[in-house]
Amino acid sequence: MLTSAPEVKVYVALGVTDMRKSINGLALLVEEHFRLDLFTGSLFAFCNRKRDRVKILYWDRNGFCLWMKRLEKEIFRWPESEKEVIEISQTALGWLLHGLDLKQAHRQLPYNSVS
Repeated sequence: MLTSAPEVKVYVALGVTDMRKSINGLALLVEEHFRLDLFTGSLFAFCNRKRDRVKILYWDRNGFCLWMKRLEKEIFRWPESEKEVIEISQTALGWLLHGLDLKQAHRQLPYNSVS
């Protein structure tokens, strides 16, 4: 089960990831390519070329967990950047997994109160 502890960091791999990779392949990508520590409990999110699948890799006490979501009709609004990996909040990850574009999700409504 994905954690919601406030200290957990979320890293998003930008661009395309080969979804044939399983735990070992994704772990190598995180350690060798992104130079991040796998054993901190951080979440590492990856998306495929068609933007219909996401995998999240994380360490949980005594082993790796791999979580996957496949959309049947829509696509994920995966962020674009020149960077290879970015850190986002857990809230932003929830937005991504619900199909929201992070650029639009961060916009404020033009009013301060409902009265």
